[in-house]
Amino acid sequence: MRKRAAWVLILLILPLAGCAAVVAGGAAVTAGTGTYLYVNGEMRTDYPNGFEEVWKACEKTVASMRGVDVVPAKEISEGTIEATIDGERVRISVKYKAMKATTVAIRVGIIGNEQSSQFLHDKILEFLTRSS
Repeated sequence: MRKRAAWVLILLILPLAGCAAVVAGGAAVTAGTGTYLYVNGEMRTDYPNGFEEVWKACEKTVASMRGVDVVPAKEISEGTIEATIDGERVRISVKYKAMKATTVAIRVGIIGNEQSSQFLHDKILEFLTRSS
């Protein structure tokens, strides 16, 4: 019986080996330029840049996407930018993690939109690489 259970476990794990995305319990982690965590409608990643630099890249992203009703709220080590982009409400949360590490979490819409969140992260990364 143990041998059979071991084989079942191996057969369940085998398809995940080498997979670029692993989905478990409603969360997806994908590999790319960074590691993205998509949980409960919010996509989060860490950027190897300082808080101010990432904040400016987020502002430029919202401006380049022609965001309207933009409401930035920035403190010393964290901030949020809420805006409407293409008719969808967007919330970008930026949080200081370390001197050269900043976490950005993006939620598009009420329940979240993974593709739109990924697109906005790509735009932020584009602005960060331009400024380097």
